[in-house]
Amino acid sequence: MSSASLQRWLADRASELDQLEGAHSAVGGASPGRRWATQQINHAYAVLLCSQFQGFCRDLHSESVDHLVRSISPEILQTALRAEFVFARKLDRENPNAGNLGSDFNRLGLSFWTEVGKDDARNRMRREKLERLNQWRNAIAHQDFDPAKLGPGGLTLGAVTSWRRACNGLARSFDHVLKRYLTSISGRPPW
Repeated sequence: MSSASLQRWLADRASELDQLEGAHSAVGGASPGRRWATQQINHAYAVLLCSQFQGFCRDLHSESVDHLVRSISPEILQTALRAEFVFARKLDRENPNAGNLGSDFNRLGLSFWTEVGKDDARNRMRREKLERLNQWRNAIAHQDFDPAKLGPGGLTLGAVTSWRRACNGLARSFDHVLKRYLTSISGRPPW
């Protein structure tokens, strides 16, 4: 069984991303060749992917906090503890980069990136791709396309789909890691 957050990532959030990828095909066609309108769709796709992944991570954090807090007695402490776990949560206002994810999930008492790395050896590469996605998201949102940071050329559909695969792998690992961790400290599986 997986978290409600992962189920939503794989269903509703994936459907929204699929729609934008479909728009890319509709505008760009199926054959090779440069189509200038697709660059704007690539930008939109990257920003949407980043925002959907941020939403997934925030949802998973909230779901984890809820499980952890429900295991605390007396019940009167639960509200205060929940508020502490989400106070100044970076995922509420900042990008889902490695530093922000680690900061938020480590507050649960977990060495987040260490455990994610142990879950799947491919997560080191996926983490690098997530960082690249965040670089492009910021470049697009702030209209600052510095070739020294982004490299030459524009954003390609291949790059965005590669980042999406990385996010899919990370989402599954995040789900596994949190399930194991929360089960070990609460004595019962969260999902």
